[in-house]
Amino acid sequence: MFLIRKWTCIAVWCLAAIPSAYAKDSVAVYFDNGSKPLTLLTNRVKNHAAQRGAVVSVGSLDGLPPTGGIVVLQQDKPQSGLSRRLQGVNRDTLEPEGYALKWHKPSERLYVIGADSIGAQYGLREVLDHWLAHGTIRSMKEKTANPLLEYRILKFNLPWSPYRKNEATDVHLGVCRDLAFWERFLDMMVDNRFNVLSLWNNHPFPFMVRSASFPKATPFSDDELADWKQFWTALFRMAKDRGIQTFVVNWNIVVSPEFAEAYGASEYNDRSPMVAAYTRESVRQLIDEYPDLTGIGVTLADWMGNFPDAMSPQEREDWIASTFVQGMKEASRPVKFLHRSVLAGDPMAMRNLLDNAGLEEPALVEIKFNWSHGHSTPQLAITHDFHSGELDSRFWEPEPESYRIQWMVRNEDFFILRWGQADFIRTHILQNKLDVVNGYFIGSEGYIPALDYASLPGPDRTWHYAFEKQWLFYTLWGRLLYDPHTPDTVFEDQLAVRYGRPLAAELFSLYQLASQLPLRLASFYRSTWDYTLYSEGFIAAEPANPKAPFDRSSPFISIAELLSHDVLDSNLMAIKMYVTKTLQGGLDTAKTTPTELARQSETDSRAALALIAGIRQRIPHHRGALVSELDDMATWAYLGLYFADKIRAGVALEFLQQTGEEAKRTEAIQLLQRCVEHWDGVIFHTKGRYLPVPHVATEYYGDEFKTFSWEQLRPQVIRDIQIATNFKQNND
Repeated sequence: MFLIRKWTCIAVWCLAAIPSAYAKDSVAVYFDNGSKPLTLLTNRVKNHAAQRGAVVSVGSLDGLPPTGGIVVLQQDKPQSGLSRRLQGVNRDTLEPEGYALKWHKPSERLYVIGADSIGAQYGLREVLDHWLAHGTIRSMKEKTANPLLEYRILKFNLPWSPYRKNEATDVHLGVCRDLAFWERFLDMMVDNRFNVLSLWNNHPFPFMVRSASFPKATPFSDDELADWKQFWTALFRMAKDRGIQTFVVNWNIVVSPEFAEAYGASEYNDRSPMVAAYTRESVRQLIDEYPDLTGIGVTLADWMGNFPDAMSPQEREDWIASTFVQGMKEASRPVKFLHRSVLAGDPMAMRNLLDNAGLEEPALVEIKFNWSHGHSTPQLAITHDFHSGELDSRFWEPEPESYRIQWMVRNEDFFILRWGQADFIRTHILQNKLDVVNGYFIGSEGYIPALDYASLPGPDRTWHYAFEKQWLFYTLWGRLLYDPHTPDTVFEDQLAVRYGRPLAAELFSLYQLASQLPLRLASFYRSTWDYTLYSEGFIAAEPANPKAPFDRSSPFISIAELLSHDVLDSNLMAIKMYVTKTLQGGLDTAKTTPTELARQSETDSRAALALIAGIRQRIPHHRGALVSELDDMATWAYLGLYFADKIRAGVALEFLQQTGEEAKRTEAIQLLQRCVEHWDGVIFHTKGRYLPVPHVATEYYGDEFKTFSWEQLRPQVIRDIQIATNFKQNND
């Protein structure tokens, strides 16, 4: 049984560490005091700045002094008299959630003009970020900013009625019922310009409403359900106050165990009129009883399409029409609709449903980008519309009118280590921004960023929740989804606020180098659903290709599995093809070879370790999160060295396979012995900081793999040497 430790560390706000050199500065902000988003934002910054000796004063538009300060206006709430001073600001260029920054030179005042309350808070957040990083607003440049993408969505799996129930979800039950957690999470979303919180679980209705016709569907007493309703109502209101939309996502034909027992139904895929009536009624009640809820979603996967009693694409859409769409029509107000494309099979059936749904706004259609491993290559290689992983352009060609597409970039690849690679995110967004694409989902299935159950308490731990530890992941994705042209200096400023200006550029460069490893591995090792890859652990618990060699004795990626595996990115070359083409003399020079990929991984990893060594020399007595961040980057770097030499070993064994040259066996063994040394570097930088943790992908591999840690996998790393020693020519 995994024991949850009671953490005693003090939580800090992500921008609280204001450098002492700036502590004497002050800033005044003036805005309409009736604006809830601006009030929440300024109070938060004011309180945390005060802890470091800096001052944020807040005033109303009615009491402006003659000069100075930051004045925040909203285009949808024009302020007569004030707006006349802003010559040269074309408000027609502002789109929803956009903003402009404009200096009024006679009064030496900086104006923030938001298209709406959301744009106003984003603009003010940018100005205050600049002040925190530079100690003044005088160097703030004028600009106009509009979001590239309408929907910037975080996917958050809830631990109750989870899609996969295990200890990795159960540890979050208490935290996810705590509104203090959600307040911090929502504030983080505002800071990083995420504007939608999507909440996912298997079957949410019994936790939110009591069905009028099927009251036994919920297992709770009236008092217990009232407590749940108070929680949901407060959460949705907190989000709305911050300009954040909320969606609740149901899997599909699912009922609660209590419903199944009370009414004689199957818990999954029960297509009876009774279950359809219950679902339709629950949809209507959910909308009516939670007026601050923005939207509702449903998926076509699993219970509809993964099992022997699979439904045809048309049957699935017919069920959606008679339950979700009809329930929405019967509700007292319109809401937005999320229709997942997972296993849709035939986009024409989905198109027909949405064309005839009569929705007031285009539906959201989420499509998985490279299935469950979006942190791989920005090249669209596979989706999850079919089990085969085929691409079906009929989802976006011809361009639909009744819906827009949002890419789902899933992260099933790093749950513990910090990550942040800005160029990958920029390229991903700009390369895949089709006219029909108006958003992204970012999040995981096997990981909930709530309780940080992996980190040991200690002087380096200055965060409380998991998402706070992984702050740069959210900062990069959120800010770049809003504007992919956001320069690196913005993120260096964030690092400067935390750790001081002298280290900022080096730390950002370090992140860019070290964070390449999971992208390279996932691009090289083609994967599909969740369990087919876990990059930070070098785990593939299930085969992506059932025809490829797969060792069920361990979830670890063995050397035999690596050398036989296909690539995901078509710009890369797999080991077998590389060796074959080399021997035949027909190597494709347009593709990156395995040896070149190994060289890139080693070069970046050694450069990262050199940066870390230089930084550590300059901060020998530093404690706090910086030490932990450096250790995480060192862990990625040693994994990068491991990846490089393991690829080289795979190439050597494949040459042995095809030529019988025994010297290649010796070469492979030597490389794999070096791999053990690299893995020991991984263990050195993780053992004293991280606990063995429950992991969704390895729970069926016996007690040895019930929990995950890099130290527990060391025997598998050593085992590769034995595989190479016993490797036989023409071994199938």
